[in-house]
Amino acid sequence: MIRKIIRIDGEKCNGCGACAAACHEGAIGMVDGKAKLLRDDYCDGLGDCLPACPTGAITFEEREAAAYDENAVLENKKRSEAARGGCPGSRLRRMERRPECEAAGPEKAASQLGQWPCQLKLVPVNAPYFEGARLLVAADCTAFACASLHREFMKGRITLIGCPKLDDVDYSEKLTEIIRNNDIQSVTVVRMEVPCCGGLELAVKKALQASGKFIPWQVVTISVDGNILA
Repeated sequence: MIRKIIRIDGEKCNGCGACAAACHEGAIGMVDGKAKLLRDDYCDGLGDCLPACPTGAITFEEREAAAYDENAVLENKKRSEAARGGCPGSRLRRMERRPECEAAGPEKAASQLGQWPCQLKLVPVNAPYFEGARLLVAADCTAFACASLHREFMKGRITLIGCPKLDDVDYSEKLTEIIRNNDIQSVTVVRMEVPCCGGLELAVKKALQASGKFIPWQVVTISVDGNILA
């Protein structure tokens, strides 16, 4: 069929890879240091890659090309994610904080998130960063209500966030496995003053009891206007 599709000028391409990163369909790849259209049926012809190219190497042309195949694109994405170790959103990562960031003033305060992912639903129970960890279990809203959450509570801890009302799940089973299977040093719960946050506190309490371990733990409550109540 004749349709609109991208064309990459190899002479203009500087090999930066910006177009490949911008192409959500995986139609563009880097071959011998240059961007190349890998498959016609992966290109939807919408041109998300055009504004990403700093040299103007990408243009549209109309020519004989295979029709865009959405199913093939989805299958390719699955294969790529599997080869990279799963969804990027749940790939394990431990953050290293630079000393100069630690010394920055409040206006340049650095994030104190110690690992990724941080959503309680996404973390694997045997993640290596749990060994010897001081655990922070925080309600989603606390980071928005309390400006000092990073400095006061997240620094030096492994942070897990969740909302029992929105997720509509009992976190206690997963928390039990995390505490039981790892050398957790302490647990701090930071919750909002609203009643639904009681589910998060209860889940941690049940997990600690079910784990059979005696671990120091505390609960801190944040008011809706951002004050630390206890």
